Amino acid sequence: MPAIVRRLGPRGLEEVDYAASSLAEAVVFEPFDGVYTVGNTWQSTKALLFDAHLDRLEASARQQRMPLDYDRQQLKAALRAMILTSDFGDVRFRISAPASRPDTLLITIEPYAPPDDALVRQGVRCVTSGAEQRKGPSAKTSDWMHIRARLQEALKPGIYEIILLDESGFMLEGASSNFYAILAGQLYTAGSAVLAGISRRIVLEVCQDILPLRLQAPHSDDLPTMLEAFLSSSSRGLIPIVEIDDRAIGNGAVGENTLKLRRAYERWVTEHLEEL
Repeated sequence: MPAIVRRLGPRGLEEVDYAASSLAEAVVFEPFDGVYTVGNTWQSTKALLFDAHLDRLEASARQQRMPLDYDRQQLKAALRAMILTSDFGDVRFRISAPASRPDTLLITIEPYAPPDDALVRQGVRCVTSGAEQRKGPSAKTSDWMHIRARLQEALKPGIYEIILLDESGFMLEGASSNFYAILAGQLYTAGSAVLAGISRRIVLEVCQDILPLRLQAPHSDDLPTMLEAFLSSSSRGLIPIVEIDDRAIGNGAVGENTLKLRRAYERWVTEHLEEL
């Protein structure tokens, strides 16, 4: 089932001159210069922290000196109309704002399926890399969307995500996610030099009743003593990590604290969904 792409500008929703089978395939048609956000819906037209997505989109545009010009209610109505006419049910969406046309948004939707249960039961394998870092990491810029696609294409089979390292070896974030590690009974995650993920703010809230929080990036030298690790993103929630750089995390199985955090995260999501 192909993705649906529309352009939202001063004249309303318009068709684009290209077609793509997915959000990933549509990346090649989008400009390098711009900002974007990605999320998904529940019960077709309910979203989580949608205004927070737009707050971040606008903040990213300000950092790039882009005079973003759009109407939130018009955008919500346009996205809702695309969902209802698509017959996709739940969707994954990307909203992009090209720097060359700050009064125009690109809206792409595809059918959404939550992560396979096996990913949660078994956990995933990751690798670290210091080869690429996002420029201006607090902004969600379109150039990274293209760089990330290239990085993911180069991943070896069975590797789920790349954990980005800074020049000193600190583990900042995933290429498309935020990263967390449990060390000595505390939850560690970078407090700066990373994108403030929408899912991350939920994790930081729900963890308060489960683990002490340290807004400090774990170091790659900490891998032997990590008890648990996981990543988060808007479209995936929490995904346990059981191996990094061929080294088992803890006992190599999904940890109990990670599962507690995931359950708390899912409860929070259920309680805070809103209609577009």
